Amino acid sequence: MIHSDSGDNPLSSSLENASSPLAAPIGWWTGDGQAPSNAPDALRDALRRISQPVFVLRDGEGALLTATTGSAQLGPADSPPPGALPLLAWVAPCPIEGLGSRSFCAEHAIRWPYVAGSMANGIASCEMVEAMARAGMLAFFGAGGLTPSEVEAALDRLESNLGNPDDGGLPYGSNLLHSPNEPEIEAAVADLYIRRGIRLVEASAYLDMTLPLIRYRVHGIHRAASGEIVAPNRVVAKVSRVEVATKFFSSPPEAFLRELAARGDITQEQAELASQIPVAQNLTAEADSGGHTDNRPAIALLPTMLALRDRFASRYAGRIALRVGAGGGIATPASAAAAFSMGAAYVVTGSVNQACVESGTSPAAREMLAQAEQADVAMAPAADMFEMGVHVQVLKRGTMFAMRAAKLYEIYRARKSLDEIPVAERAMLEKNVFRAPLDEVWHETRKFFADREPGQIERAEKDPRHKMALVFRWYLGLSPRWANSGDPSRRLDYQIWCGPAMGAFNEWAKSSFLETVSNRRVADVALNILYGAAVLVRANSLRWQGIDVPAEAMSAAPMEMRKIEKMFGKEPR
Repeated sequence: MIHSDSGDNPLSSSLENASSPLAAPIGWWTGDGQAPSNAPDALRDALRRISQPVFVLRDGEGALLTATTGSAQLGPADSPPPGALPLLAWVAPCPIEGLGSRSFCAEHAIRWPYVAGSMANGIASCEMVEAMARAGMLAFFGAGGLTPSEVEAALDRLESNLGNPDDGGLPYGSNLLHSPNEPEIEAAVADLYIRRGIRLVEASAYLDMTLPLIRYRVHGIHRAASGEIVAPNRVVAKVSRVEVATKFFSSPPEAFLRELAARGDITQEQAELASQIPVAQNLTAEADSGGHTDNRPAIALLPTMLALRDRFASRYAGRIALRVGAGGGIATPASAAAAFSMGAAYVVTGSVNQACVESGTSPAAREMLAQAEQADVAMAPAADMFEMGVHVQVLKRGTMFAMRAAKLYEIYRARKSLDEIPVAERAMLEKNVFRAPLDEVWHETRKFFADREPGQIERAEKDPRHKMALVFRWYLGLSPRWANSGDPSRRLDYQIWCGPAMGAFNEWAKSSFLETVSNRRVADVALNILYGAAVLVRANSLRWQGIDVPAEAMSAAPMEMRKIEKMFGKEPR
């Protein structure tokens, strides 16, 4: 038990002449029969047993000792208890449940404050979602880029294997991707979620609010018998700009609520209730990530989003707790510990999950990701927002996609139609990029949009520049599918969404069991990151108390789950 008294510390003078630069004692430690250790690795080993406290002591000869049992009294004492030793610092147990927001975990019925983000085209696969749910964490299915029928097939599987979260099943969510060039797809997926009773979505790539998003959020809103406003459908927003985050923390736009009421989607009473809740209660500050990103530094972005949260807190008068998580760059214990130390309610991973065996990409792409270093990434035009000039971050090493995609955007900016492309340049595109005549590519593109979104064809027939954009998007849209299927003939054209976090993870995983791609499982990666973060938080706590923690105690190399479970003091899953 820790006891604390106030007043000056008389122990300081007893160690004034000690040669160690350690801080003055803060109290006394009394053993319980188990002697403290002076072994070189004692402090390292104690910090790694995260379910136990750590006491740093000094014996009568000035040597450092480490204990994980016994009791301590903080503050001055007229005389030390019999057999007591000066206490220099202490660290409480650090269960990984407590690294982030316990209320976030409770709201989503998960154990650990860790989320696997929704990587499009099913890269965040059903297998990944199921593995995370069974390990006590949250994952979002990567619905972006898929047709509504493909998304529904995934929902059928998830409900079959995990059950319905509303009826005691394991928790999971799915992605709702902003699609400014394909608004019908966004609306159809939102309608699907409403029809299927999907209660949780990750809203990503949004530049502004849209009617389908708001319709999903406010569907079924009502006032409970207690008077509390209940919105069954929840949104976790993933954003990197303050102006967009402001819209998610705000109530739904009044114009959208009026339109929904006029259409009969909600009642006037529901519109009034919706005006009292935020679009998203939980918001992920997305820093330098794979895929859609503004390349924002997490160390600047996260505090900014936390300050925005605090400004909005009073708007909901304590009825609704707003939370901010951290995503983009989370790949190691150090990055997770930094995010939690800055106040993140939870952390979100992406690139590292894509390299795991459960991801919906190919073994070839996973091997390429496993070779990536932090500088092996580049920005390239995005298929879904090509005409807007939006970019995504992709793997550069081993592929020519970024360079070829940039060339397509350069031509799009310089030309008004396919016919304006010079003969030699067109021949180069047909040979190296499309591997087919552009007229044939347009024929395939036309067939694709005839089923998916016929309005695009009508627009292209009137606007030659839009036709050129659709043809170029053929390459941009198929390149991630070539990577996911592992098409060997298109290896140089793989579009693999990846941020510098992938390189950081690979460096951390070297010489451990996670260096081998076949050993990379999402739950094992997640728990190693969380466990390592807890170790680092404890080590830093000692540093802040003046203890010179050795380097080997400031790191936690990846360990197989059977070894980590011993450090928990109880099984982690």
